[in-house]
Amino acid sequence: MIDIHNHLLVGVDDGPSHDDEMMSLLKQAKEQGITGIVLTPHHLHPRFKSNHFENIVQKITQLKQREDIKQLGIELYPGQEIRLNGQIYEDIEKGRICGINSSQYLLIELPSNELPHYTKSCIYRLQTMGYIPIIVHPERNKVIAKDINLLFELINGGALSQITASSLTGVLGKKIQTTSIRMIEHNLIHFIASDAHHVKTRPFRLAELFKTRELRCLEEEIEYLLNNNKEMINNKVIKTKRPIKYIKKKHLGLF
Repeated sequence: MIDIHNHLLVGVDDGPSHDDEMMSLLKQAKEQGITGIVLTPHHLHPRFKSNHFENIVQKITQLKQREDIKQLGIELYPGQEIRLNGQIYEDIEKGRICGINSSQYLLIELPSNELPHYTKSCIYRLQTMGYIPIIVHPERNKVIAKDINLLFELINGGALSQITASSLTGVLGKKIQTTSIRMIEHNLIHFIASDAHHVKTRPFRLAELFKTRELRCLEEEIEYLLNNNKEMINNKVIKTKRPIKYIKKKHLGLF
């Protein structure tokens, strides 16, 4: 398995604060059967300093030289979780932002409590610049969770999306799990990732996807979404299914 979204680098955002914590996360990934990890620290997030792509590549190069990491046999790839705002375009032009593993794919993070009015125009402009934006954890955006047709509109406009494993397994609550499953059923999700931060509080949970009772009927779909992770880091075209608009069922009343 390949994980395309997590926070493993030490001291750059809300991930590990020291080296031992990072190593514990890497060992946990190994135990889960993860063979490749895209390191995606926050970039342009209001709470954290900017993490330029070149700096991430340098940090990964240093990590790959360590014997303890070599022994794990996990391949490391550079990436970013980019907060949606108007600075994206300048940072792309100046090389501060680059696609996952230098591909055409960008991980785009929305604010948790809103869907900015410029979201659609940003998605469109990024595509004109040669990139394919991937909306990360849309199920955790409060506005989209209330109306998944807002995600349908973004996907219909050319974006892709990535769901969090913890959302699917129910760790983040039954409501988020139900919303996540519904998004998959309506062909609105294209990747699954861990968004791992810490071994105990926000761990890797990819292996649990195949042990969760509520997900048994989706195992084939989950395999497909996880395989897309591999396709994406190799800059392959992701074969998507036509997104389906959600129609809320009407309950018949008694007369």
